[in-house]
Amino acid sequence: MVTLNVEDFGQHHGETVSKFTWRASDGFSVSVISYGATIQSIQVPDKYGITSDVVLGFDELDGYVNRNTPYLGTTVGRCANRIGGAKFSIDGTTYQLANNIGKDHLHGGINGFNKANWNSTVDGTKVIFSYLSKDGEEGYPGDLITNITYEVTEDNALHVDFMSTTTKKTVVNLTNHSYFNLAGHETGVQEIYNHIFVINADKITETDSGSIPTGGFISVGGTPYDLRVPTKLGDVINKTGNGFDDNFCISTYTNKSLNFVSRILHPSSGRTLEVYSDQPGVQFYTSNSLPAPQESALVGKQGVGYRRHGAFCLETQNYPDAVHHTNFPRAVLYPGEVYKHKVVYRFAAAAAEKLQYPIVLPA
Repeated sequence: MVTLNVEDFGQHHGETVSKFTWRASDGFSVSVISYGATIQSIQVPDKYGITSDVVLGFDELDGYVNRNTPYLGTTVGRCANRIGGAKFSIDGTTYQLANNIGKDHLHGGINGFNKANWNSTVDGTKVIFSYLSKDGEEGYPGDLITNITYEVTEDNALHVDFMSTTTKKTVVNLTNHSYFNLAGHETGVQEIYNHIFVINADKITETDSGSIPTGGFISVGGTPYDLRVPTKLGDVINKTGNGFDDNFCISTYTNKSLNFVSRILHPSSGRTLEVYSDQPGVQFYTSNSLPAPQESALVGKQGVGYRRHGAFCLETQNYPDAVHHTNFPRAVLYPGEVYKHKVVYRFAAAAAEKLQYPIVLPA
């Protein structure tokens, strides 16, 4: 049986920030705060029954408000990832966005969805977060109403469902930006390099020097990006330059069906994470922008210093910059349509170190 507890996590501009914690019978737990609809903690037992927190984050609200430039655990939107040139056109009208990463636009702008304290409603053991992004917010057209439903099930799975509607044609691409380390958030780079990855993708989107897609694709075969078979991260990460920060195109994607995205194993703990989604892509990111060894660390939970390559992200999504590429899945939401995005994170622990594709999809 999964239980749900609610407590205060602080105050933001006179509003209470709530923290919701689900607990399963074996010690698995998930905590989400209303500020940024942010995953704050995921506690996962290992194969010996020892529980560790496997996501990066902060113990207090101030960290999320004032120090969370890497978007640890947050919901990002209206448009996750990059929009080239920080602008787009719909029906002949050009909309200028914040160029908050060089000349381009990233993760919804300066005050994106990660900076909002979302309204929340409890429905049994589900929590529904709601936010109204008003017409013109961060340059986007239309009033956009978004609901995000979080639910934890007894099989140690976290289900996240995004849903949006709009009053004008607008760009929508939502995701969660959790940073995972299955060895425990405090263990850092060396344990991340020991993780074994599979990603269900036979190509990535080609990008220019600013990480903006060209509209082309690169086959992963014969490259460090070929993660279709179990691959130890430490064996390939240094072959990519600074690390992975790429959109992988899901090989078995079919419109709105739940597909296997990725499976990750940390051998010594036995912890595994499986990701399923109905989106066409996933951004695999190895926290390249966290501080380098010679820089001051980003201080997170329990005073732990977070550094480059100390965690990984799997951001299920539409392809980056899709609004500028007609051969990418459509990124524009129309009035009367409903944007939907479902992602499932399933955790487990087992002694076996051999990584295989899962067969059974979650309900």
